[in-house]
Amino acid sequence: MMGKTALVTGSSRGIGAAAARALAADGWELTVHYHRSQDAALALAAELGVPALEADVTDPAQVTALFDAVGPLDLLVCNAGVAQYGLLTDTDEDAWRQVLAVNTDGAYRCCRAAIPHMVRRKAGSIILVSSVWGLYGASCEAAYSASKAALIGLTKALCKELGPSGIRVNCVCPGVIDTDMLAQFDQADRQALADETPLGRIGTAQDVAELIAFLASDRASFITGQAIGCDGGFGL
Repeated sequence: MMGKTALVTGSSRGIGAAAARALAADGWELTVHYHRSQDAALALAAELGVPALEADVTDPAQVTALFDAVGPLDLLVCNAGVAQYGLLTDTDEDAWRQVLAVNTDGAYRCCRAAIPHMVRRKAGSIILVSSVWGLYGASCEAAYSASKAALIGLTKALCKELGPSGIRVNCVCPGVIDTDMLAQFDQADRQALADETPLGRIGTAQDVAELIAFLASDRASFITGQAIGCDGGFGL
């Protein structure tokens, strides 16, 4: 594994931070990426002994600068994301565009920057972090659901586009996970979500990180084009 390089976008906290730790434990030479959570990113980078770089994935110039600084990658994990809650009729143009700009357009830009090196090497792996809402949709989360559904379509298209070059592309679809995005829910709501999950609990960032680490590894060498739920059965 030594010498294989990886970038996890949005890795200062939550699923991204857990994925960074899991990949570092597996021997990946990792770069931590952040936009606003500088203190958390620098603390994680110091913990893992890896660099941390800042970039706004909605800005093409900043994405280009990020990938120039990181250099050639063997693994890209597109995890950077934001949420937006409310009725579609209460979601204005700016809010809608911001969610898609980060969640969907950001992944497009990062993939576009990482792919040429992978094609030249005839090897590589891309993992997009979607959501069960990308599979099933969620009331009052239309923008988020749409942005995450787009990542599933992107995964399936890139699988076919990049497969002949030996590049695997997969998508993970977390369910109800105990991260900052769940902070808006009170204890009663959290318990209701746990009760709706067949395994009877809310997931952890580590649960998702273990799936990401597996998909990144050689153990998943014949897995591509998949949108894999990590949801305790929530989507059933």
